[in-house]
Amino acid sequence: MIKKILVCLLATVLLTTAPPTEAQQPTKVPRIGYLSAQDSGSEFARSEAIRRALRELGYIEGQNIAIEYRDTEGKPDRSPALADELVRLKVDIIVVAGGIPAVQAAMNATKTIPIVMVGQGTGPVEAGIVDSLARPGGNVTGLTLLNRELSGKRLELLKEAVPKLVRVAFLYDPANPGNVRELKEFLPVAARALRLTIQPREVRAADNINRAFAAMDKQRPDGLYVPVGRLMKVIQKRIVGLALKSRLPSMYSGREEVEAGGLMYYGADEAESYRRVAYFVDRILKGAKPADLPVEQPTKFEFVINLKTAKQIGVTIPPNVLARADKVIR
Repeated sequence: MIKKILVCLLATVLLTTAPPTEAQQPTKVPRIGYLSAQDSGSEFARSEAIRRALRELGYIEGQNIAIEYRDTEGKPDRSPALADELVRLKVDIIVVAGGIPAVQAAMNATKTIPIVMVGQGTGPVEAGIVDSLARPGGNVTGLTLLNRELSGKRLELLKEAVPKLVRVAFLYDPANPGNVRELKEFLPVAARALRLTIQPREVRAADNINRAFAAMDKQRPDGLYVPVGRLMKVIQKRIVGLALKSRLPSMYSGREEVEAGGLMYYGADEAESYRRVAYFVDRILKGAKPADLPVEQPTKFEFVINLKTAKQIGVTIPPNVLARADKVIR
């Protein structure tokens, strides 16, 4: 009996004094900072694509990964403060969804926390964000959506959809370097090949848009091309409405504009690109350095046609063009 008591006491002592096993140690939950240059409403579909892709890799928000969301509500001057806030929270990675200014804000806030970028805007090499696509250097990597470089393809599709197209109005913000570069470098080459005349129309502020369309009415273009940009995003509904009123066939650099009533969109498949963000997050959490992860370009593109708008403005989309669309809004 005494022997049994001694054995029990010894077991109790061993259990209470033994060091906790590795499995019992609380594991650190990685924290991802998500900085969006848009408002939370328009960004939801994109961020949801990232969350789904993370779940497929085994990262479940609220269980083994935490995400801190911050958005500028369409006010780019808020990016620096929001980036600083994420750095103070000591997140492990900052995902920046938006243009180059938001990425630069994150870079100014930290030189050590890895940054994964995704979104439209000027090329990251030209903007000085990375040294090269193959070897980014620094603490930034991610995806570029090749927006400006698709100018020629957009003009080509607009011409195919509207065979009589000759004059194309180009709305642009002269304060946006990407818009200016698109006008001076990319569009002229494509326009010459397609025998099109580009009619530039400056929009320096939101209240300038009516004036720009009034000028178009005097020099009546056959179509409208709208590039990506912060100002264009702010007034996108007004642009779409005025294009409809003017019965102008329009090509946009953003899919949201076509879903709001624009005629056509061609560009990177944003859902697929945002899903790819999860790959970079996974690699970095497993020890990879951003400097060694090549910046990726899109491999999947989408062509969207709003057939309802085509009927409204009296445009008949040729069957061969309609057949090439990835999505038709009816």
